[in-house]
Amino acid sequence: MGACGTGRREERNNPEEQRAGVRLIVGLGNPGREYQGTRHNVGFETVDRLGARLQVEIDRKKFGGLLGQGACGSRRVLLLQPLQYMNCSGQVVATAAGFYRVSPVDMLVVTDDMALEPGRIRLRAQGSSGGHNGLADIIEKLGTDRFARLRIGIGAATQVARDYVLSRPPAEERVRLDEAINRAVEAALCWLDEGIETAMNRYNV
Repeated sequence: MGACGTGRREERNNPEEQRAGVRLIVGLGNPGREYQGTRHNVGFETVDRLGARLQVEIDRKKFGGLLGQGACGSRRVLLLQPLQYMNCSGQVVATAAGFYRVSPVDMLVVTDDMALEPGRIRLRAQGSSGGHNGLADIIEKLGTDRFARLRIGIGAATQVARDYVLSRPPAEERVRLDEAINRAVEAALCWLDEGIETAMNRYNV
């Protein structure tokens, strides 16, 4: 791994400087204590742990979400958690991307995926929503699906899908999810440092 995790980056006063060479990582989830630890919130958890690795506090309320700013080597990094609930995440992402002039190809969205078994992760450079409403809303608001996504497996629903994703997994499954989240953090750092192709080759196993 390269020079990521070197500490919180000092704020810049010049808006043009702030917007240059920025990468945006978005973790999807639902706000509120009642959703903490649920399967649907693995995107939030991943970005929280990524913030800890990069020594970035995700504590600024902006664009309808929580935002943190830091660096990975010489690259400026934004960490974003939309607070408009999962299925309405798109406008938050589009507004932040527009303000900082982040191209979709410089974005990574982290989310849960029922099509992957718990403990697995999968990176893609672009593509459809795969039936995920949060991704679908982001695609609609951005007007493109050409952004990277990092899916964390939560397994197929064993009950009504909505109840399943909004519930907390049993202890054994939680261990596997924690391992997947830690692996997702490493995959996101690899994406920042070496790009999507290297990250896919290394972590899509």
